[in-house]
Amino acid sequence: MPVDGEAVRLRTGTEEDEPGWEVDPEDEWGMAVLATVGRQLRLRREAVGMRVADFAVAVKYGDDLVYKIEGGKRIPRQEYLSRADKVLGAGGLIAAAWEDVRKVRYPKSVRALAQMEAKAVELGVYVGLSIHGLLQTPEHARALFDAWQPPYSEEEAEGLVAARMARKSIFERSPAPSLSFVLEEATLCRRVGGTMVWRQQLEHLLDMGQLRNVTLQVMPTGAGAHPGLDGRIEVLKFADGTAAGRSDGAFNGRPTSDPKQLRILELRYGTIRAQALTPRESLALIEQVLGET
Repeated sequence: MPVDGEAVRLRTGTEEDEPGWEVDPEDEWGMAVLATVGRQLRLRREAVGMRVADFAVAVKYGDDLVYKIEGGKRIPRQEYLSRADKVLGAGGLIAAAWEDVRKVRYPKSVRALAQMEAKAVELGVYVGLSIHGLLQTPEHARALFDAWQPPYSEEEAEGLVAARMARKSIFERSPAPSLSFVLEEATLCRRVGGTMVWRQQLEHLLDMGQLRNVTLQVMPTGAGAHPGLDGRIEVLKFADGTAAGRSDGAFNGRPTSDPKQLRILELRYGTIRAQALTPRESLALIEQVLGET
């Protein structure tokens, strides 16, 4: 699953037969949650004397999906759990399992990133090739996933967009974290998704740039060389004084909390911000690009 530049493919069946998500076999916690939920579903179904075929008809899904969910090999959607709860007369206990399931329906890489962002009191990000995922509209994100090769299925793309949008809860936190973004001017001119989607994305950037806790800067194409040309840089700081960071061009792209490595990332990000347009100039440029559409 792409995480602002990283890609991990999800395995999936046909949309008609399997309206859910595949579980990552390397995700031990996710596997444990799904095994528990699947076992409870099977035990309750057997307790009321209902065969898989009859249950499948009652919840309006295929037999194969029922077997996979009960076997912990498929992540059920909320709709499936709600229907199962009513059919089995579980009094809300099965439907309540969604609170656990929804936490594991995305790959570990996405969950780990979301967890770090959820804890950060400061976040600084430079992304050169695309608009950062936290700043994307759903339509813009979908257009990016639709352009991926080999192509994602409809179901995969839907899950990818949902995962990316789920991370945007960082903007709803209280107290609000300090968020800083630097994006390349070229990303403003790339008409991802067509003119309408592109315009909506630019308007969304203007709205984000007006938030009191968000600093949005644009690196002009004419700025020349800068430390971000090797790829994304991300620095996160937490309330307990610790920090984490990563960069495509350093430390093999892996997250790091080593003080020496963090100082390097902070130096590079600080230099990038110094070379970029000011927040006011950046918003003016976005407005100019929008006006030229």
